[in-house]
Amino acid sequence: MSMNNKQRWMGGVVLLGGGVLLAALLLKGNEEIKQVEVQPPASTSPKTQTKPKQATEGQMVQLQPLAVDVETEKRLLEEQRRSREKAVAEQEARAAEFLAMQQQAEADAARKAAAEYAAINARRTAAQESSDNIPPELVGEAKAKNQQTNVANKTTDTSKIDADKKAAEAKRQAEADKKAAEAKRQAEADKKATEAKRQAEADKKAAEAKRQAEADKKAAEAKRQAEADKKAAEAKHKAEADKKTSEAKRKAEADKKAEAEKARELLENGDKKWMVQVALAANQANADAVVSKLRAKGYKVTTSQTSKGIRIMVGPAKDRDTADAARKKITSDSSLNMKSAWVIDWVPLDQR
Repeated sequence: MSMNNKQRWMGGVVLLGGGVLLAALLLKGNEEIKQVEVQPPASTSPKTQTKPKQATEGQMVQLQPLAVDVETEKRLLEEQRRSREKAVAEQEARAAEFLAMQQQAEADAARKAAAEYAAINARRTAAQESSDNIPPELVGEAKAKNQQTNVANKTTDTSKIDADKKAAEAKRQAEADKKAAEAKRQAEADKKATEAKRQAEADKKAAEAKRQAEADKKAAEAKRQAEADKKAAEAKHKAEADKKTSEAKRKAEADKKAEAEKARELLENGDKKWMVQVALAANQANADAVVSKLRAKGYKVTTSQTSKGIRIMVGPAKDRDTADAARKKITSDSSLNMKSAWVIDWVPLDQR
């Protein structure tokens, strides 16, 4: 095989290797992006949250887990989105770099092929011009060589066309994979954003319900406390009223007992006046009628209110004998009609 054919084969191999390497890099970038997107977040709190490390070239960004706070969660989601965009941009830059390298290799191979074609054509022209001076057997050998060269060139051209076709196919496949990955990332980002929004609304509603429940609980507690205070105040007021009533009752009983003791003392040891009780009227009218009869006869009459009626008495007398003589005189007077008079020792109310 001639040097030109070797160069053509090497150019084809370089093109095929570049296409395969570009496809492998694109597939690897898609897998890394998918691994970053599906990485499960670990539970953490805002206090233990650390700042994300700066991503270096060729490394994927370590995403931070979501926090409980809604604002922190939004901020972390935004940082994750920026990290993913940066990773995608780096992958795209590397893909563009390899594509540029492939295009440069293709251009170099095309220039070499053009130079080789020009050299072959020049040699063919020179051989054609000098074919008249070449013996017939050499002409046959030259034709055979030319045929071999043409077959090799044709094979090289076919390989180059196949390589170009495969490279174009790999490029289209890479672009399709890139668009599919971008669409998938966008759909997942939208899904996560929607989920985060729903979660935030659910957390807001739960917090509102909790605040309302706590407010209702506090209101009920305040109402129960007010009712308890009211009952306690009423019980205290009732106790004080009962105490006052009891004290007033005890005082009244004590006063009544003291008055009874005083009256008994006066009756037993005080100045006594002897009276003749002539009647016990049921009402004031009957008492006035009896009093009028006695006063018409010249008797001194005294009345006293009792629990059983109005007591009508004649007197007083200084001693019992005088009072008894007055009793006999009254009972013997038929005009008075008072047969049931009797003598009593009586103390006026103002002296009791």
